[in-house]
Amino acid sequence: MINKPDKNEIRRRKHVRVRKKIAGTPARPRLCVFRSNSQIYAQLIDDEAGQTLASASSLEKDIKTLLSSGGTKEAAKAVGKLIAERAIEKGIKEVVFDRGGYIFHGRVATLAEAAREAGLSF
Repeated sequence: MINKPDKNEIRRRKHVRVRKKIAGTPARPRLCVFRSNSQIYAQLIDDEAGQTLASASSLEKDIKTLLSSGGTKEAAKAVGKLIAERAIEKGIKEVVFDRGGYIFHGRVATLAEAAREAGLSF
């Protein structure tokens, strides 16, 4: 019997392949997405300095009180809007999107669309 890698290990391998090609700079940071079954998180990362410039998640009080669950498309939309607002406050208008090895579908795509609608371009 052959041991097959689990879904998360496959996702990590995909993420490594994506990260070989993209990197965040101070002018154009990387918008990194992580999703679990129950929450969704987004960070703006400057890879040259190794710093997180801004972050947002479905665990934050203002988002958590509005939603019944953090693992929904509504939560992803709220997180996308919030990360875009925080980026624009810091003077960041362009980002590189890092889907984190996930398929660009569902919650990941919803977060990206909400960030675009709120003013980010990628």
